[in-house]
Amino acid sequence: MAIVFLSAMLQPLTGGVSQVRVPGRTIRTVINHLEERFPGIKERLLQDGELRPDVAVAIDGETALDGVAELVGEDSEVHFIPPISGG
Repeated sequence: MAIVFLSAMLQPLTGGVSQVRVPGRTIRTVINHLEERFPGIKERLLQDGELRPDVAVAIDGETALDGVAELVGEDSEVHFIPPISGG
């Protein structure tokens, strides 16, 4: 199972959990399993079935370019990266 790191943006939905092991061969299935465990998280990550434009995903340190179709390895580390603002 992949290790998913949950940013501070998502932790209100996870009860403060910052990482969790989740099954899934694609980002879509990982998100679906996260939704089962933490209802509401899917809405924070997806828009019209695709990753929200302000959310990036990194798998094993590499930015995922195929969105929800990106493949996830059995021992992958998945990071959902929230938007970064500054001035």
